[in-house]
Amino acid sequence: MSDDDEELSLEARALPPDLRRYLTPGGHAKFTAELNSLLYQERPKIVQIVSWAAGNGDRSENGDYQYGKKRLREIDRRVYFLQKRLDRALVIDPAQQTRRRQIFFGATVVYMRPSGEEKTITIVGVDEADFADQQISLASPIARAILGAEIGAEIPVRTPQGVEILEIIDVRYPPHTRN
Repeated sequence: MSDDDEELSLEARALPPDLRRYLTPGGHAKFTAELNSLLYQERPKIVQIVSWAAGNGDRSENGDYQYGKKRLREIDRRVYFLQKRLDRALVIDPAQQTRRRQIFFGATVVYMRPSGEEKTITIVGVDEADFADQQISLASPIARAILGAEIGAEIPVRTPQGVEILEIIDVRYPPHTRN
């Protein structure tokens, strides 16, 4: 397994490598900011430390040198990962969605489980999914099941506990923006 694969979630690894990677504008901005920070702030600082440490002699027992080289490898792997993702990215602005009662990429969806519990999720790209923030991957089982559904639909979804019927309560998109 390559170092690039270590950065990927299980869902991302299951997708074909030539697949366009959908990103929201926020996800694209976040990846771009991280890439710029690594390239223009963090990496130059570490290169300076490594250069200084190399000048101190014996590199085999030089902690600053060894740690710096290790950190440079980590940065370079992350830079490679981000560049590949951004090169393949197809930025989809959910604010431009015109069919706003239907679930598409970028939608924030409120659904009700059979237990009566309401859940709110936002469907985002595979690389920007963050379950803790209720941002689920476009490739997740729930997202695949509800894509294209409209408010009021009852959708069967296979879960570890069996098939559940989710009722779509609301679908929201960011406000329209003018181009």
